[in-house]
Amino acid sequence: MVTHTKLSFNEMMKIANNCDDSYDGLFFYAVKTTGIFCRPSCKSRNPNKENITFFQTAEDARIAGFRPCKRCQPDMIKFDPIMDIINDTKAYIQRHYTEKLTLKQIAQNIGISPYHLGRIFKKHTSRTPRSYLENIRVSKAIHLLKNLDLSIMDICYEVGFQSYSSFYHAFQKQTQYSPQQYRNSFSYEL
Repeated sequence: MVTHTKLSFNEMMKIANNCDDSYDGLFFYAVKTTGIFCRPSCKSRNPNKENITFFQTAEDARIAGFRPCKRCQPDMIKFDPIMDIINDTKAYIQRHYTEKLTLKQIAQNIGISPYHLGRIFKKHTSRTPRSYLENIRVSKAIHLLKNLDLSIMDICYEVGFQSYSSFYHAFQKQTQYSPQQYRNSFSYEL
């Protein structure tokens, strides 16, 4: 175990308890009871002081027998927890687009507040989670309109819209066509 030359044990403990990301890469902490090591910014539960060991490098922690935390991934050179949240949100929406989804439900499954999720998602993607969801649903509807002979109402519900009017407005907003106009224009191209 090696402590950072400029920081005391108590200072590093305080930094880790505050999840301060400005110290990421300067030191790592390991928890003896779990056998896991983390970045100072890790959002995991604060361990007891007597169970903590500090290391200057991730490799030092590995050599001492600790494994990297799956949450903060201290063994990765470039780690961006915000992009992980964005990517997790996109993946969740893509897996559940046919269900009735709310921002609250998505945020609960990602593990952050709805306000925070909405804010960072919009900042990093220039769209809201809802508009991302609608985009996926309309894309799936386009595919179904082109490839299946389902009624437009069936397609509406198949892709997860809860009402025809919301389907119609989202579809027209993205394609400049109503679903029926789109189907008709595509059938003329064939």
